[in-house]
Amino acid sequence: METFLLEIALDFALAFLVAACWGVLFGTPVKALYMAGLLGGLGHSVRFVLLELGLGLVGSTLAASVFIGLIGIYAAHKVHNPPVVITMPACITMIPGLYAYRSMLAAIKLSDQSILDKDPNIIPTIAHNAVLTFSLLLTLAVGISISALLFRNKSVRDIRLGKDIFKSKEENI
Repeated sequence: METFLLEIALDFALAFLVAACWGVLFGTPVKALYMAGLLGGLGHSVRFVLLELGLGLVGSTLAASVFIGLIGIYAAHKVHNPPVVITMPACITMIPGLYAYRSMLAAIKLSDQSILDKDPNIIPTIAHNAVLTFSLLLTLAVGISISALLFRNKSVRDIRLGKDIFKSKEENI
């Protein structure tokens, strides 16, 4: 249990650093960098825990990106910035770069017939990694978008958790 908590803390710390650094590259205001890093660390930790519980990579990534999107709306209000300013750097930590790299590497090997003769599993490898890459990217986009779709007609200031969360502005008046 102690090593598991240490692994979660390490995962959080690395994801925090990655999200904050991407926030710098995206031009995130200094007051929002901490929130972007915090959201990235928390989101990646959620994914890590769900993976350890056996949910699977795509399901864990979807849950973590929905978490980032939903918490990002509230957090953006606290730092007085649009949600995209902190949710995009936070989600960068879950971009499936390794699977995209493996797809491209296998595709390059496909051009040499001698390599193809030695390893006939190159085409299934390309297909698996490419489908996984696109699935994870789609999952990230959908996860972030869910919160925007749920709260698109409301300002964060107008949202009260509870009975009126899904009512329109006119009904809340």
